[in-house]
Amino acid sequence: MTSAEPDLEVDVVVIGAGGCGLVAALAAHEAGAEVAVVEKLPRLAGNTMLSSGSIPAAGTRFQAAAGIADDPARFAADLRRTAGPHEAEALVDRLADISAPMVEWLADTIGLPIELIGAYRHVGHSVNRLHAVPSRRGADLMQGLWQAAEERGVPVALATPAIELVVEDGAVRGARVRTQGSAESLIAAKAVILACNGFGHDRELLARFAPDIAGAEYFGALGSDGEAVRWGEALGARLANMGAYQAHSAIAQPHGELVTWTVVEKGGVIVDETGRRFADETLGYSAFAAPALARGGRLFAIYDSRIREATAAGQPDFGVLVAHGGAPDFADATALATACRLPPDVLGETLALTAGAAQGDRPDVLGRKAWGMGPLQAPFVATRIAPALFHTQGGLLVDEEARVLRTDGGVVPGLYAGGGAAAGISGQAGGAGYASGNGLLAALGLGFIAGRAAARLTRTA
Repeated sequence: MTSAEPDLEVDVVVIGAGGCGLVAALAAHEAGAEVAVVEKLPRLAGNTMLSSGSIPAAGTRFQAAAGIADDPARFAADLRRTAGPHEAEALVDRLADISAPMVEWLADTIGLPIELIGAYRHVGHSVNRLHAVPSRRGADLMQGLWQAAEERGVPVALATPAIELVVEDGAVRGARVRTQGSAESLIAAKAVILACNGFGHDRELLARFAPDIAGAEYFGALGSDGEAVRWGEALGARLANMGAYQAHSAIAQPHGELVTWTVVEKGGVIVDETGRRFADETLGYSAFAAPALARGGRLFAIYDSRIREATAAGQPDFGVLVAHGGAPDFADATALATACRLPPDVLGETLALTAGAAQGDRPDVLGRKAWGMGPLQAPFVATRIAPALFHTQGGLLVDEEARVLRTDGGVVPGLYAGGGAAAGISGQAGGAGYASGNGLLAALGLGFIAGRAAARLTRTA
């Protein structure tokens, strides 16, 4: 199979042990393939680990039990409305179609305690379709996947980076990896699945493909170093949607914790250091990052104690920020302005105008129409925030079976991709096309598809 004698021979090798990689490995193993997973970091990592673990899916039994009518066509329409035209259109329908079977597989076959999130929908969805483990923590979702791999005897080698793909006669036939002590090993395989994340941690690739976000703080997973892009280009693979990304507009300063956008959806606003709002906050946490980055200076999320308590009760990670003093309250707008060094008269005017809009007395000057819990009420809460890049949404273009496509329209034999390694469905450029959960939809959905497809390939190879 290879010019050198392999140190290990398996049906499928998965590069990357994030959410995509573990789902791909579990799906391939269930389909009868012998699988090995290699991960360059010495611990579980990846953007799934850092996420809220919210997986969008349409037409699940969880939705039916809650009386929610939904289907893949409605989901796909929501995704297209949010993302606009892009270069991976075929994946929209494919991922919408596979979403419910994949989520129910996670619950029923893998054994994760999946439930429907009923408290909020988030950006881009016309009905409640986000599913998660009860803690709403991606780390717990990952722990469940890791435990499932261990129970099934799927080997996962940590601290074992893949350094190159093995290619014979144009087909990918394995990977060369570096093991402890800098020794190199050759893993031969009939199929390789790239689940090694995006390129958000690589400033050179960011400047090349997504220059508008290259100057933002990177808040995503370590290890998003762009190997898939470089390996793919060397093989003649087609790249797509390379300027698209998921950003987040609210990283608490100086705490470094995520301020969930739920505080905005419940009625909070964002102001700059002059005390003024500058964009419609209901653009969403990813889309709002562009105007926030352009605004610069000190930015603040302003909400109230009702919103803080309601949000902390349902989202433990935000509760941690509250417990560490990242969401202090103030008796009135003047006290808030003084503490945050904002002009009291301007901030007072801003809050009065937004209260009028939230009550329906006047249209909002920035076009906002949704105000959650209504006008903000004292005591007010303020958190200093900054925008950041979470992960890139461009990558290797794959077909409906997660096979990597070439620039000439053919496929790269033996090579599959998912998650951050593959082109996503969040628009062609910028952060405005990101619907909540799109990252996990592409990570887990394409992992599910790739694992099954790779296993089928091994039975015919």
